[in-house]
Amino acid sequence: MDHLPKVANPRVLVGIDTADDAGVYQLTEEIAIVQTLDFITPIVDDPYAFGAIAAANSLSDLYAMGATPLTALNIVGYPSAEVEPSLIAEILRGGYDKLAQAGVAVIGGHTVDDPSLKYGVAATGVVHPQKIVTNANAQPGDWLILTKPLGTGIINQGIKTDKSPPSAVTAALESMLMLNDQAAQAMKEVGVNACTDVTGFGLLGHLREMLVASGVAAKLFASRIPVLEGALDLAAQKVFPGGARSNRRFVEPFVHYDEAISEPMKVLLCDPQTSGGLLISVSADKAEVLLERLWAYQVTKASVIGEVLPNGKGEVWISV
Repeated sequence: MDHLPKVANPRVLVGIDTADDAGVYQLTEEIAIVQTLDFITPIVDDPYAFGAIAAANSLSDLYAMGATPLTALNIVGYPSAEVEPSLIAEILRGGYDKLAQAGVAVIGGHTVDDPSLKYGVAATGVVHPQKIVTNANAQPGDWLILTKPLGTGIINQGIKTDKSPPSAVTAALESMLMLNDQAAQAMKEVGVNACTDVTGFGLLGHLREMLVASGVAAKLFASRIPVLEGALDLAAQKVFPGGARSNRRFVEPFVHYDEAISEPMKVLLCDPQTSGGLLISVSADKAEVLLERLWAYQVTKASVIGEVLPNGKGEVWISV
């Protein structure tokens, strides 16, 4: 990304400079469009569920920035000589139904012959230019709130090796299929300082981006972090995706663990999430109100997991 030229356009309100979730372009004094795209390879066997999860995952970037999603374009890659069209239709049906649930109009798309199957959407939403929530304004003293439990990457890896218990699979599916729309609505009603969604870089990777963009540091409390059933047990069996290992290599130069933090918890904190929750930085005087609003919107796993510290190096301290 360092080799790309900077966008010299005054209407670009959010570009690539802070590794934010989506790009924002101002149309008028009251309307800015927010654009993102994301696609993933299959993580479950059910094509309909895969399509729905991929769509929910793609919309999370818009919700994290306080935007209202409006339209989507399908992105599909698959080996046409090996995959039946009916399977692709089921994936697209799953995506369509999830996008319809979010009030999003699917207005087209593009397919390409590809060695591996993948699906996602390019999504566009709108936000008031003065109400954009970025990842670059976390303030010292803020509380950090996570809206979904961690562990989808580990459990999905366990599915591939037949090691994930059925109850854990069910919990992971429910979490991944859950839109972040209600969490975003609560966030907008209360007013927060910063937000990002937790996806492929894991909790620590996305937190690190927020801290660097904001010029602050953070302390996390491992015992307060919501965890999907079975995820820590699987991590203890060394069942986790390769992305967790690469995420950990990236963040650990900046992370300071209490000696009581277990190895499975260290893996979980770097576990790449699919359709993960929102990580919200909110002032301490609004945190309890935000939690109550999240719970009222049935975001029942939301929890305070840490606090923002006045340190410009983007470091993270993790205690029990």
